[in-house]
Amino acid sequence: MRILLVANYEPDAQQSMQRYANWLEQALTRRGHTVLVTRPTPFFSRLTFGKFNTIRKYLGYLDKFFLFPPKLRILAFSFDLIHVVDHSNSMYLKAAGSRPALITCHDLLAVRAAFGEFPQAKTGWSGRILQRWILNGLVHAHNVACVSEKTAHDLVTLINNAAKASSSKNIRVIFNALNWPFQPSAAKPQFDGAGRNALSALNIGAPYLLHVGGNQWYKNRLGAIKIYAELRNYPAFENVRLIMAGKTWTRAMREFVSEQNLDEWVIELGAMSSEELQSLYSHALALLFPSLEEGFGWPIVEAQACGCPVITTARPPMNEVAGAGDHYDRQAAILVDPVNPAEAAALIDKGLRNREALIIAGLKNILRFNESEIVSAYCDFYSSIIASGNH
Repeated sequence: MRILLVANYEPDAQQSMQRYANWLEQALTRRGHTVLVTRPTPFFSRLTFGKFNTIRKYLGYLDKFFLFPPKLRILAFSFDLIHVVDHSNSMYLKAAGSRPALITCHDLLAVRAAFGEFPQAKTGWSGRILQRWILNGLVHAHNVACVSEKTAHDLVTLINNAAKASSSKNIRVIFNALNWPFQPSAAKPQFDGAGRNALSALNIGAPYLLHVGGNQWYKNRLGAIKIYAELRNYPAFENVRLIMAGKTWTRAMREFVSEQNLDEWVIELGAMSSEELQSLYSHALALLFPSLEEGFGWPIVEAQACGCPVITTARPPMNEVAGAGDHYDRQAAILVDPVNPAEAAALIDKGLRNREALIIAGLKNILRFNESEIVSAYCDFYSSIIASGNH
């Protein structure tokens, strides 16, 4: 099968989507398919320099929405199927013309925010226009793969609200697979620069909780610190630290840590490589991941693959991905209310007494995200789209 993967514009620095496209290219190639990855080429955005980030963003729109679609339209004729790997590029489906095509939907958080669903997430006028355009592309997409049941539910809800649903729409839930071979590691975490200094002061032999994520509002990083602050009231956590890997802290996070006298207990790390994350997961007491929303939640499966117990939110898709809650026969994670730190701390203190059981259940849960099964699901979807003629 000849498959054209449409990936994201590199200057947008959407690292998780770039990794996803690369993983899918390699996995499909290993199956014997002919795969080409295409993406918009920076041209207009290179005409600005220095601090003109806003101008560069709008010039990037020319690269993505003016220059790229004609190129994609020509390329599409040489392939059996076109797969747009990120829902934010739903407008590219038109360029596929009559060729078989599908799109992967990772989350609808930005679209929902543009409709005012999340007061804490403000969307500017240009962002509202863009998100409505993205939704319109999804409304008219015939074939959509959603990375979780929650994302599929959100998609159906938005389509129904738009009152333009296509009667031939074909939606399948295909989980994300691990895009790096995370596994339990005996190697102790070692880092360069500021990270090494921070962990040297920590003494990595001491127990720590780990949080991994950016500063998007739904990551609830300040909420994670508040839960940790409550945990310190329990004897079992008096000497446990919190390591936060990801983006630089926000001002609110820094102020809270200072006000609570947690400067020596909450460790700020920057972006980590996959190897470094594997080591951090493998030696952590648990992953603390109390997100308010997600489309999937990569750190949950990464942690479980490394034998790290998971503490996450009692909401979909976090509980869905973690394999915990009323619909799962094994409780592979501790589920908490992300906005009730005191209650969350009590549940964590109790739940981590069964840490070994959580590790075993997590390693079983991770089998649901086996690469072979995920790739087979995509290949089956591709074949059904081509055979059905519902393009």
